[in-house]
Amino acid sequence: MARIRTFIAIELSKSIREQLVDLQATLGRAALDVKWVEPEDLHVTLLFLGEVEDRDLPAVCRAVQEAVAVQPAFPMTIERVGCFPNPRRPRILWAGVGSGMQEVVAVHDAIETPLLDLGCYRREDRKYTPHVTLGRNRSEGPADALRKALAQQAGWKGGEETVGEVQIMASDFDGHVKSGDVVSRGPKYTVLGRAPLAS
Repeated sequence: MARIRTFIAIELSKSIREQLVDLQATLGRAALDVKWVEPEDLHVTLLFLGEVEDRDLPAVCRAVQEAVAVQPAFPMTIERVGCFPNPRRPRILWAGVGSGMQEVVAVHDAIETPLLDLGCYRREDRKYTPHVTLGRNRSEGPADALRKALAQQAGWKGGEETVGEVQIMASDFDGHVKSGDVVSRGPKYTVLGRAPLAS
């Protein structure tokens, strides 16, 4: 039985992604060892399901579609910049959700329960915080320059869009062979299903 690495996400508009790419370039001048997320892969993750058996995917798509069909569409802004777990150890660099955050959390909560009931999702220990992952810092050295760059971009704003649907996505780690070793090229995302919000 094939297993598909699956997550639920909000797609971002082209204009917001362009602003995020510019932000990545700005931060990149202070962080030389960051694996940046590709422009087409920038999104707001709602739930990461992990490995799901392909036979369960239709039920997952139906559950998500039913859960969000009563949630009204809403405006959402992408703004602010930060990192996980903390500025002393900036491992994950992110852009935050500004207005619309409560609505994003409401959508997350609405789809979490039916997916728990399906047995396709295990609740995470940490509280859900809507964000866009920009990149992963691989450097173990001092992060003074990166910490300063993040602080300088604290008031960054990336724009607004209307959230009218969420997407059920597959993440496939594609690789190619080079000198006998498999070299990861990063995840390739495929839309498995779409779940419209109420208009």
